[in-house]
Amino acid sequence: MSSNHVTRLSSIAFKLSLGIILSALALPFCYGWAVNTNLPSAQEQFAGQWVIENKSGAEKVWFSLYVQGENGRFSQSSSDFPLEKLKGLTREQMMQEGAAVAFKIVRDAGTLDCKGWFKSGKGSGHFTFLPSQPFIGEMAKLGYQKLSHDDLFTLALHDVSLGYIEELKALGYDKLSLDDLMAMRIHGVTTKYIVELRARGYENMEPEQLVAMRIHGVSIDFIEDLNAHGYRRIDADDLVAMRIHGVTTDVIREMKALGYENPSAEDLVAMRIHGVTAEFIKELGALGYQRVPADDLVAMRIHGVTTGFIRELQSRGYNHPQTDELVAMRIHGVTIAFIEQMRSRGLKDLSIEELVNLKIHGLDN
Repeated sequence: MSSNHVTRLSSIAFKLSLGIILSALALPFCYGWAVNTNLPSAQEQFAGQWVIENKSGAEKVWFSLYVQGENGRFSQSSSDFPLEKLKGLTREQMMQEGAAVAFKIVRDAGTLDCKGWFKSGKGSGHFTFLPSQPFIGEMAKLGYQKLSHDDLFTLALHDVSLGYIEELKALGYDKLSLDDLMAMRIHGVTTKYIVELRARGYENMEPEQLVAMRIHGVSIDFIEDLNAHGYRRIDADDLVAMRIHGVTTDVIREMKALGYENPSAEDLVAMRIHGVTAEFIKELGALGYQRVPADDLVAMRIHGVTTGFIRELQSRGYNHPQTDELVAMRIHGVTIAFIEQMRSRGLKDLSIEELVNLKIHGLDN
């Protein structure tokens, strides 16, 4: 049987809208806000609310923004945020028993001007976002025309800088969609990461592939570890699949110790998906099934060939059925009860092939 039981992952597109939706902190104070959703000029303000919670002993705070976009929908973005990037806010101000604060987040795309109140490490308030006219002009030169206020706010929130865009352009990524550009930045597709991938043979990667690799933790260290175990230049989609399904170097070492020296990446993924564990392989070995091919192991698990089923067959004189026979029995519903039923009718020495044929032709009634 072939590894076609596994659907190979193709290019994975990750198109992100405004912010990453995570769990929200409860607002320590209640504020109402009005949002002007018809903003004709970049010099007008785009408003919302902020919430911050102190993280003891950390250089970051938990920072949430709540905003109504141009489409009228409310959205929230939450993340760990470096305190040093909140210009004008100190840890001392945050820990006071009631302090008015004003601070800014300054980005290429614009500035978030924040005002509010803190008490005992928790604070909330309003912010206004003023897009940068020079940034809008530079983006237009790069081909990003008519950016909406939602676009500009998201670019600022995730620090999509002109420098980052220029670095990507120098690596050949000069015609990215705005969604791709923001997704790459949000998920940490740095130019260093792209260069390091290229040094290991991963050229001309699509933005969607790069984003998928970062989302699922395909790090340079992971690639190097695979190289050390003989897995060189694994397809990018297979790398993602390996990470999604938990194919670690520990799993590879475990399979090697059981006699599986170099299963393909697809085989390793299929084995993980369908529950071909080291325990299952060892139990099969104890029943006389040594070095069963990976495809057969996967087929056995897919169709429910258990070691218990094999033991029951052996107790009825079927000492060592072939793996394809075992799979055929399970596919066509040849159960122990069916075997006993046939024997009660005087058919005591049926082969597995005969049992399967009887079942196929409905001769069990």
